[in-house]
Amino acid sequence: MGAWESIKDLFAPGRPGPPEAIKLDGSSTQALSRSLKQLVLEERGWISFAEARSLFSTADPQYAFGEMDDDGNAKLASFASAGDRPYEYQFMPAEGRVYFARKTP
Repeated sequence: MGAWESIKDLFAPGRPGPPEAIKLDGSSTQALSRSLKQLVLEERGWISFAEARSLFSTADPQYAFGEMDDDGNAKLASFASAGDRPYEYQFMPAEGRVYFARKTP
């Protein structure tokens, strides 16, 4: 099989892509924690940037989680690492989302 055929196969209809991230409940830290516990290994979930800001940061929206928002970054990091299931998180400003995924052991 040539290189072109291999590339076409990657985009063939019916080929499963990465699973879509699910919307988590970002109404409170307790609700977010409950939602995160429902994620299985390698599954991603997200909350809006506005929800993350209201839960973890007191900075103005344009500065939330920036380099000067030490308190907001520390609160989010503490939340993500707490408990028996630590989570990785990733800011995606262009999407207005914060993604969470369960860390692999």
